[in-house]
Amino acid sequence: MCCYRDHSSLFVPPLTQDHIKGVLNATVVVMMYGDYQCCQNADVYRLIKVIQQQLSASFGENYLCLIFRHFPQIHIHSHAQRAAEAAEAAAVQGKFWQMHNILFTHQQHLGNGYLVEYANNLGLDISQFLQDMSKKVHIDRINQDIAHGLHSGVTTAPALFINGIRYNARWNIEQLMAAIISASN
Repeated sequence: MCCYRDHSSLFVPPLTQDHIKGVLNATVVVMMYGDYQCCQNADVYRLIKVIQQQLSASFGENYLCLIFRHFPQIHIHSHAQRAAEAAEAAAVQGKFWQMHNILFTHQQHLGNGYLVEYANNLGLDISQFLQDMSKKVHIDRINQDIAHGLHSGVTTAPALFINGIRYNARWNIEQLMAAIISASN
């Protein structure tokens, strides 16, 4: 049996436990595999947010859905794994996207003390947050995201899939917007 896989398509489709911003039956679903400590990941996320706002204004709220999966590159980013764990610890308290935004905004400050400060600023239950972090209760969830990415040919972050097809063009608003709009046809 051949083990070759076409790495231009998403192997694991969106799942209910994914971090979803929008509705899964949106016209266009963008899956992002990301690393909170990588500058390019933050830039791509900001592009997607701008595009999402513009397309929502033009085509309605249900046009674009964003899904985020973790892909920390721990071999080059020493704080990426802990940042992903902090996002997951915030997620169980209903604040994933708020922590997600903070982590990308403050990616130069992802040490443990900063993560606790961010959690506190979000009004999280700090004792629960610290317990989750110290016991590493979200490692399996993060590793599952990584495994899903690897099955789809992801080797580095950021990696985007638009309606299940890998985006390989330039990371600029014009080309990304064009790819998203063309995916809706």
